[in-house]
Amino acid sequence: MGSIGTPEILLVLLVLILLFGAKKLPDLARGTGRALRIFKSETKGIMDDDDDEPQRSTKPAPQITSTNVVEPQPTDLGKPAPAADPLPPTHTEK
Repeated sequence: MGSIGTPEILLVLLVLILLFGAKKLPDLARGTGRALRIFKSETKGIMDDDDDEPQRSTKPAPQITSTNVVEPQPTDLGKPAPAADPLPPTHTEK
């Protein structure tokens, strides 16, 4: 297998022109370029997120203090639960 030369490239271009037409090729190339740029920026963003991960894990966890805990009030203790409304009968007798 040899390297790709000028005749091979011309043959591929000729096939592309026959398949898609001369007017569609610039749009196809433009769309491919945009897709590659988006792909490149997304992969760079993922790589940056991976680089930030070890830095976030070195931060100490927040400490829970007694001021964060809500204790029940003495007036709430010992009260019975409110009574539920009675359900209407499911059938009536005539």
